[in-house]
Amino acid sequence: MTQIAVLTPDPDDHTYVGRWPSVLDRLKATLEGTGATVVATPWTDHVEEASGLAAHDLILPVIAWGYHRDHGRWLKACAAWTEAGLPVANPAEVLRWNSDKTYLARLADKGVPIPPTRWSERVDQDQVEAAFAETGVSTLIVKPTVSAGAFRTLRLSRGDVLSDAPEGPAMIQPYLKSIETEGETSLLFFGGRFSHAVNKRPVPGDFRIQIQFGGLYTTVTPDAHAMALAEQVLAAVDEPLLYARIDLARDDAGAWVLMEAELIEPDFYLDHDPANGAGFARAVQDRLAV
Repeated sequence: MTQIAVLTPDPDDHTYVGRWPSVLDRLKATLEGTGATVVATPWTDHVEEASGLAAHDLILPVIAWGYHRDHGRWLKACAAWTEAGLPVANPAEVLRWNSDKTYLARLADKGVPIPPTRWSERVDQDQVEAAFAETGVSTLIVKPTVSAGAFRTLRLSRGDVLSDAPEGPAMIQPYLKSIETEGETSLLFFGGRFSHAVNKRPVPGDFRIQIQFGGLYTTVTPDAHAMALAEQVLAAVDEPLLYARIDLARDDAGAWVLMEAELIEPDFYLDHDPANGAGFARAVQDRLAV
């Protein structure tokens, strides 16, 4: 019988303890519908020694939430999984580079539009002021390059004093006003095929669209321009992808730009999928048949 491992958060990280089990239940129902046996195991149990994953036909890191809090161990785990040749999907090399948002610069070099971004090894007030002067905007976003779920993300207005800044490499971007008016749109792809899209809006007065901050989620049909950009992003990735969530928003000129290419542990929003995860199940079956 096919055995699939789903990597879950570090048991010592209680940040997501109330959320990830329900996501796991949805995934298990989808995957077990194909006849597979699904085993949940913390990713932190397989850092030093990868042999505990060797018996599985497929390893899905799709609930390895919190890796950004222990990035050094995450990189070590990715290296171990790569060296062991484990059937991880997405590939362990993707899990490595996608864990640092500087990948956005590489995608931009390939022609993918992203918000204007300043990269910093350690952000300070002078860099913030320079970003305001360079962009001419009234509001900026500052966040670590290794982050997830708005972790240590700041929204700064002109004249604000930088405090609680990210400790280490960071990125500075103009705040896109469309996040409040239109929200962010996530396009889900399984096995390279479009599945469904979800629009995510913050509650009034906030800029964080994550559900833990009250984000409001709605199933939508993406327009042709959003779809074209998502497909451009996928084409710019060299490795084969089992799944991808492409997060887009409109810039101040109304054009779609890439916010994130979520290739590690994105919520698939299967509760908003009209096909109830059938596309993901089919992609997994295709991957196992290779």
